[in-house]
Amino acid sequence: MGPCAVAVGNFDGVHVGHAAIVGRLLANAVRLGVPAVALTFDPHPARILRPDQAPAALTLPQRRAELLAGLGVDATVVQPTDARLVALEPEVFFSQILRGGLQAQALVEGSDFRFGARRRGDVTLLAGLAQADGVELEVVPPVVIDGEPVSSSRIRTLIAAGSVAAARQLLTAPYRLQGLVVTGRQRGQTIGFPTANLGGVATLLPAEGVYAARAGVAGADRDWPAAVHIGPNVSFGETSATVEVHLIGFSGDLYGKSLHVDFLRRVRETRRFDSVEALKAQLAADVALAASG
Repeated sequence: MGPCAVAVGNFDGVHVGHAAIVGRLLANAVRLGVPAVALTFDPHPARILRPDQAPAALTLPQRRAELLAGLGVDATVVQPTDARLVALEPEVFFSQILRGGLQAQALVEGSDFRFGARRRGDVTLLAGLAQADGVELEVVPPVVIDGEPVSSSRIRTLIAAGSVAAARQLLTAPYRLQGLVVTGRQRGQTIGFPTANLGGVATLLPAEGVYAARAGVAGADRDWPAAVHIGPNVSFGETSATVEVHLIGFSGDLYGKSLHVDFLRRVRETRRFDSVEALKAQLAADVALAASG
């Protein structure tokens, strides 16, 4: 890769703190007349170092790149993460990856940036390496909302609790799940509320409950309002959690297709209904709320 301005990070979720870094990255890239590049990692380095403690992903690399491109980044480089990479000393990471591989002329990082083996590298060490090699460095302070810095960890906590609307205030786009539509028990169709069962989801599931969302099918030129149920169908005695998406106003076959779901707000908790009629009445209310956005 030719000379560029670079921001390094996991960028998981691509939140407003990341957007602040990208804003400064773009300014530096324009000033120097070089592309703006984001360097991210797959998998998260914690999956190599502490696999039992690694955080659940908010975004996969393709979605991360889409969101970063939406902020104006010219290219996202996904660095494969393995034992060799996480063992690189900070000085070697700087010389081999940032300078040798990317030919970085300018770096933009958050104030809590860490890099290299044992997370030994910080912005102070990076500043010394950059100055010695003639590379510019800008350090961006954290974005604070409601008295707390915005972080991927904070967003994970909100989503795990079902607070998708609060998480949306910290993200640059609504929180998204993506997967393939798989065959379910087809109970929804028999009671007038057909659902697409989402399989192969590799990112963090929101808490059990019913959500208002927008859903899109790969290849379609529009999204649909959707009511989404996450959790077991306790009214039918089931214990395994599923992600069921009712696309409001959609008709057609979705089996085997890729579906994305953007979460807007939580409508209610999951609960058991004593009759099919009571369940149908509640589903009608859920759909009406979801249709209103």
